[in-house]
Amino acid sequence: MTEVSHLSLSGGYLKVSSEVATPAIRLLASLMCADIHNCFAEVVAGSAAWLGRGLSCVCAQRRESDARPSFDLTPAQEECLQKLQSRIDVTYDSSIPEHQEALRALWNAAFPEEELCGLISEQWKEMGWQGKDPSTDFRGGGFISLENLLFFARYFPKSFQDLLQKREGDRSVWEYPFAVAGVNITFMLIQMLDLEAVKPRSIVGATFLKFLAENELAFDLLYCITFKLMDHQWLTMHASYMDFNMVMKSTRRQLERELLLDDILRLEDLPSYGLLTR
Repeated sequence: MTEVSHLSLSGGYLKVSSEVATPAIRLLASLMCADIHNCFAEVVAGSAAWLGRGLSCVCAQRRESDARPSFDLTPAQEECLQKLQSRIDVTYDSSIPEHQEALRALWNAAFPEEELCGLISEQWKEMGWQGKDPSTDFRGGGFISLENLLFFARYFPKSFQDLLQKREGDRSVWEYPFAVAGVNITFMLIQMLDLEAVKPRSIVGATFLKFLAENELAFDLLYCITFKLMDHQWLTMHASYMDFNMVMKSTRRQLERELLLDDILRLEDLPSYGLLTR
């Protein structure tokens, strides 16, 4: 009998169909499924791997040398940095009512016409969380990563929905998960700007603190710009989920270049800010 076997994609899973499926085909399908789900299981959560086994997360990588010069801060910049660091230090705690309400608010902003059944629900997968409990994904970014997503949803609702629903461009079969990507972006920005240091040790970090002293919401705004820029890079590079690290590296390089342009006096002057729509 002629064997007809093929692999197909259905609901985010690989399926094998055949008139007479050979053992080799069944084994291949099971290995591919296991590999794909292991990839997503390593997303964020403090892991150095992101969306692909064997790939190191751009967030976890250090510059070539840690012996970088520090930059002196004005009193205003130092105060703003300390306030931002206090936000970064807050871990997500599902037992805190404020954190619970913020999570509910994020759902309502993302799906205003769909009632949330509970803070632990299969519905969260619709937003791009790994499982039914988003709190497990906040370990890599803390409570500020939830605040960033909520800020994005409130201040740039159209761009937020466009990215959430993957409305723009020729999309990949295997797209990046929206919410988990958002947590990863928060983590990347904290490292890129060296925000956990007493003083910035890069000119990019020092430049950002000038913007922060002028606008206390500068980090949240830069987050929105970065998320939209990342998606723009994703589409430009015709990327799929295995390319996410490469896309993040490209996004970081572009963002650093824009922050150091001579005529940038505020974040709204960044070329990538023009990608955002309200």
